[in-house]
Amino acid sequence: MIRSRSLRFIVASLVFAAVASVPSHAESKEMIQLQTQVQALQDAIARLQQSNDERMGVLKDFVQQTSDAVNKMSIDVNGLKLGLQNQSDAAATRDQQLSGQVQSLNDSFDELKARLARMEKSLNDVQSQQQTTNAALSNLPQGGAQIGGPIPAGGPQNNQQNAAPAGPSNNPPPPQASTTPPPANASAGDLYRTAYSDYISAKYPLATSEFTDLIKAFPDDNLAGNAYFYIGEMATRAQKPSVAIKNYDEVLERYPDNAKIPASHLHKADALIATHQNVAAERELHALIQRFPNSPEASQARAKLSALHTRE
Repeated sequence: MIRSRSLRFIVASLVFAAVASVPSHAESKEMIQLQTQVQALQDAIARLQQSNDERMGVLKDFVQQTSDAVNKMSIDVNGLKLGLQNQSDAAATRDQQLSGQVQSLNDSFDELKARLARMEKSLNDVQSQQQTTNAALSNLPQGGAQIGGPIPAGGPQNNQQNAAPAGPSNNPPPPQASTTPPPANASAGDLYRTAYSDYISAKYPLATSEFTDLIKAFPDDNLAGNAYFYIGEMATRAQKPSVAIKNYDEVLERYPDNAKIPASHLHKADALIATHQNVAAERELHALIQRFPNSPEASQARAKLSALHTRE
């Protein structure tokens, strides 16, 4: 608007100057030409103003459409963000459930191995008893050899007296000793299976004592690392997180190749959170993710880190 007014003022000034400079005797022809030019200039200015107004309207419409598109995009992005967050939470829940199922499967597998060991032990006992019975039967005197042999001196009466010990009911040889080793000579696997069986049966005091015996007898065996882990688990269930942390540390520091390392990291972090040591718990969770990035425990660790940051 201001530009068009300025153009009109300039045109009017030019017209006025032109009119003032035209001699009176040439007024008719030149005035007509000048008026024609002025009219053409005014028409051009009007068209220019109309074009500017149209372009300004189009620009306003474009700005309004762009603003509406940005608002719609913002709504879509927020919805997408919410959907991704829900998917992440659902994935974390599934990972946690999967980790629990894997842990339960491992426990069931350990229980199955303990049962197989007991069955193997029972089978060995049966085989030992069978061997003892067979040895006792093989040492018995044969009755047919006495009947077909010569009659010893002293007559039939002495023969009958000498033949009497051939009966199986008098004094058979003593049975052989069992080949089953005594409990004092039990292996680390035997002690572990017994303790784990009591752990599965929720006999926690007994299982703790048996796992401790295993650790004392075989401190360098990898099964001792499992024993420390399950002692920590029982301490956690007994609401003793400090005791649980110490046992998880034993697994992490002394048995680097133990299969319970990821779970020890994760459960130690839970115990640290229970004792309000969130910074230490975050370090433990980061260590788990760094060492075992593709494990189910690492997925749970990421969810727990997210939950800790949300609380803050």
